[in-house]
Amino acid sequence: MSDIVICEFMDEAAITEGLRGFDYFYDPNLVDHPNDLNARLKDARAIIVRNRTQVRGALLDAAPKLKAVGRLGVGLDNIDLEACAKRNIAVLPASGANDLSVAEYVITSAMMLLRGAYMATGSVVAGKWPRNTLIGREISDKVMGLVGFGSIARLTAKLAAAMGMKVVAFDPLVDDAAFTQAGVQRQTLESLLALSDVVSLHVPLNDKTRNMIDTSALSRMRSDAILINAARGGVVDEAAVAAALKAKKLGGAALDVFVEEPLKSGGIFADVPNLILTPHIAGVTVESNTRVSWVTVENVKKVLNA
Repeated sequence: MSDIVICEFMDEAAITEGLRGFDYFYDPNLVDHPNDLNARLKDARAIIVRNRTQVRGALLDAAPKLKAVGRLGVGLDNIDLEACAKRNIAVLPASGANDLSVAEYVITSAMMLLRGAYMATGSVVAGKWPRNTLIGREISDKVMGLVGFGSIARLTAKLAAAMGMKVVAFDPLVDDAAFTQAGVQRQTLESLLALSDVVSLHVPLNDKTRNMIDTSALSRMRSDAILINAARGGVVDEAAVAAALKAKKLGGAALDVFVEEPLKSGGIFADVPNLILTPHIAGVTVESNTRVSWVTVENVKKVLNA
C-alpha cells in the first residue's frame, strides 16, 4: 500500500518530482469516495488534502500509521487538531503560499462590485445600451475594512493602499505594532462596519466568528457597502446577506466560501442582485497551486524523513 495518499488536486510536477523515491497514490477524486480513501490509508504515513477531506473520526481510525497531514492551503477547520495531537500526527498547512491569490481576489471583487459595469454582457449583446444605469464608483479614496489582520489581510491592505484606498482593520489578537507598521488604522468591529465602503473578512471559523456578519452586523454597514468573504463559510449568515441585497440594504457581495459546499441548486442566492459567487477558488491560481503544492510536499517530506 502507499506511503503517501493524495486525495485532492495539486500540482502534478510537485508530486512526480518532489515525491520521487516515495511510494505515493494520487487521485484528485478520491475525496468523493470515502470508503476507498479509508482503505488506501491502512499503511499510509501521510495524507495530503485540501478543504473537502474531513480528517477526523473514521478517517483517522483507518490510518493507524499516519504521521503527517499535509494541507494544501491554510484553513484547518476540516481537520480534528485535537485528535491529531493525541496521535502525534503533524498537521502541516501551506502558510503564506496562497496569500497573494486571495488578496488579488479581494481587490478584484471590490473593483467589480464598486464599478458595477462588468455583468452587462447579456444586455449589450441583446442590443441594449444601459450606460446610465451602469455608472459605478471608483475604488480610490474608498475605505477598505479588514476583519482579521493576519498575513492575507496585511497583503490585501498593501494592495488596497496602492489603489488609493484608506485601510482600517479589526483584530483583537494582533498587537498595535503590526497595525502601525502596515500603516493601517485600528478600529473596533462596530466602527469598521460603519466606516467601510468595502468589508473583507479574514478570520477562521470558530465559536466567536460563526455568523459574526449577521442581520445586526449588516444593519451597521452602509447601504452601498460591499461585503467580501474569501475566508470561511459560516462566518457570514448567508440568508441575512441575501435578504440585505434583495432589500438594497447592502451594495454588493462576493462570496467564495459557504456553510455547505457545493451549494445546492437554487436556494437562497437565486436571483439575488449585485452578487458574485465563486466555488472556493480565491486562493487557487496556477501560480499559487504550484507554490502551495511544493510547500506541502516539502513539509510532508521533513516529517517522514525525520
